Amino acid sequence: MIRALQDLKIFSETARQGNLSRVAQLLDLTPAATSAAIKRLEAQLNTVLFVRSTRSLRLTQEGEIFLQHCNEALNILDDGFQAIQRGQSLLKGKLQLSLPSDLGRNLLLPILDEFMERHPQVSIRVQISDRLTDIYRQPVDIVIRYGLPADSALIALPLCRQNDRVLCASPDYIARFGAPGSPEELAQHNCLCFMLADATHSRWHFQSTSGQITVQVKGDRVADDGELVRRWAVAGKGIAYKSRLDISEELKNGQLLQLCPEWRGEEAPLNMLCADRRQLSPLVIALREHLEQALQSQQ
Repeated sequence: MIRALQDLKIFSETARQGNLSRVAQLLDLTPAATSAAIKRLEAQLNTVLFVRSTRSLRLTQEGEIFLQHCNEALNILDDGFQAIQRGQSLLKGKLQLSLPSDLGRNLLLPILDEFMERHPQVSIRVQISDRLTDIYRQPVDIVIRYGLPADSALIALPLCRQNDRVLCASPDYIARFGAPGSPEELAQHNCLCFMLADATHSRWHFQSTSGQITVQVKGDRVADDGELVRRWAVAGKGIAYKSRLDISEELKNGQLLQLCPEWRGEEAPLNMLCADRRQLSPLVIALREHLEQALQSQQ
């Protein structure tokens, strides 16, 4: 069967090229092998397919008829091979993900829904939390977090390299209390702080062309959930220092306004983390590419 298929390919290419030597070069065969393939076909069909001259070949009338059927058969077989390959490359399996609270709920979950619609044989189990995840002890395959991991043994794949923290507040807060002209003026404002691993992030870092500055802030609200800090900011309860990705929609629709734009907040690259490179299956790689592309459109 394999030889018969090869013979059909040789016949089709010979009809296209009109020269056995050229066909032999294209298919990485010897001229004798290509000639033998044509002879086998002619013997099986009990007819002459080519009129031969010293320099070229020309299809006979029977050869023209057979070429039509030959090409149709080759196209059908090619479609079959591609269908099998698509089936073999079909993404399927289960992934256990740990996502940060704010980003996970408001930005990543819709992106994951789109990925699963494209790949219906994929299932996911999601943990939403801003707490540090022990990837070795907890039943999690992939962790998505801001910043590089403290454990250098973890594998980190970048999802969004160019991301920073943004000083922001709602139009309502600004109308009532005004906007700080510089980070130093944050001392006069109610700042909404985030707490991670029992440590309150109340030292906010900024840089501009004139240098770097760290400001100690305070306020009447602290949460260990980034989603809650974002909601407080949208509700006009104070000024927040949030990842640009976390508040991308609110910045676009005007629910939050960036403050002190000439001062850039600290870098907050987003990464996909796993414990071992052997976990980088085709499914994980495809998900990472999908997330990276979708997040780029948010910037």
